[in-house]
Amino acid sequence: MRFVQSTSIIVLTVVCLFGTLMVPKAGADEWDKKTVLTFSEPVQVPGTTLPAGTYVFKLADSQSDRRIVQIFNADETQLITTILAIPDYRTKTPDKTIIHFDERPTGQPEALKAWFYPGDNFGVEFVYPKRRATELAQANQKPVLSMPEETEPAAMKTAPVEPVAPAPAAAPPTSTTTTQVEVAEVVEMPKTASPVPSIALGGILLMAGAFGIRRLSLGRG
Repeated sequence: MRFVQSTSIIVLTVVCLFGTLMVPKAGADEWDKKTVLTFSEPVQVPGTTLPAGTYVFKLADSQSDRRIVQIFNADETQLITTILAIPDYRTKTPDKTIIHFDERPTGQPEALKAWFYPGDNFGVEFVYPKRRATELAQANQKPVLSMPEETEPAAMKTAPVEPVAPAPAAAPPTSTTTTQVEVAEVVEMPKTASPVPSIALGGILLMAGAFGIRRLSLGRG
């Protein structure tokens, strides 16, 4: 009887221990937000560009106000990159994985902006190196989170993060001087009448004068 009781206690202990070991594994996807994503085209992520293909996204650390995201190849045998992210929020709880992209500069792949796990209002917004963040801000005409270039994964949790604003649009060139051009006024004089009447009038006057002189001479004679 004692043997049976001892055996039962041992079995119960083993079952409890086995159950305890299985809990973290069963809840692993919920804790690290493991997500398998397949892209049909190349995609920009901070620090690199992912060729078209299948990748595994995981949260490596979510215990602070920053998130460390790791991206693996499809079978998780190779860590491709480690990314710094900041918590993001959406009011509507997603029932499936949500991926947001930023507008891209001409000729470049789409840039991954945010990732939300199913059933979780809190997702992550990715932080880009400053040079790339500046390009994305200009393409989107809105601020993009940035961090210093070449930040090592070990320093991501303490690296300064700041939004990069797009440069203001260039104003059209304006002239500060006024050029005055003087235009000479051209005044047309009225055209002179034909000279023929004037000549005729002169001839009549001469004839009248000659006639008067002749009469005066005859009168004296």
